[in-house]
Amino acid sequence: MKQQRINAQELNLKDKVVYINRVAKVVKGGRRFSFSALVVVGNEAGIVGVGKGKAAEVPDAIRKAIDKAKKNLISFPLKDTTIPHRVEYKYGATKIVINPAPKGTGIIAGGPARAVFEVAGVQDVVAKVLGSHNPFNSVKATIGALSSLKEPTSVAKLRVKPSEIEVPEENQAVEEEKVL
Repeated sequence: MKQQRINAQELNLKDKVVYINRVAKVVKGGRRFSFSALVVVGNEAGIVGVGKGKAAEVPDAIRKAIDKAKKNLISFPLKDTTIPHRVEYKYGATKIVINPAPKGTGIIAGGPARAVFEVAGVQDVVAKVLGSHNPFNSVKATIGALSSLKEPTSVAKLRVKPSEIEVPEENQAVEEEKVL
């Protein structure tokens, strides 16, 4: 099921720089330096996106990353200030485990995952990054986990057996006639 594209123009988005990396290209005359930036954006109400930008200067790389993040927005369900249920997600060699927490707990998560939760609007959550702590993979795993969250009502519908669904009395008479 493909999510519909979210229009970033209508939202009041906040951005947060997660990681800036200086990379060098060795050429005949020496080294050429450029920068890559990893940025997360969100509206603090269940919408978040991630982008990576590369440029010769840091501000240009950040601007490009913000533009890409606005094009890659996803939405996920929130339950008050936390997430509706526990979720695990693996991206590359990084695995993240995210648990809902009671109100007032705060964000208990390290580095890149914390930045994603702050801009996404999750205020009470406990998360642990296992395996590789590469910032790019950590952010992708966190966003993947958030996108795999389901609404409690949709989960309840999936769990109900067809025999447990209550049929109103006026419909029961019609169903009995079909059987006969």
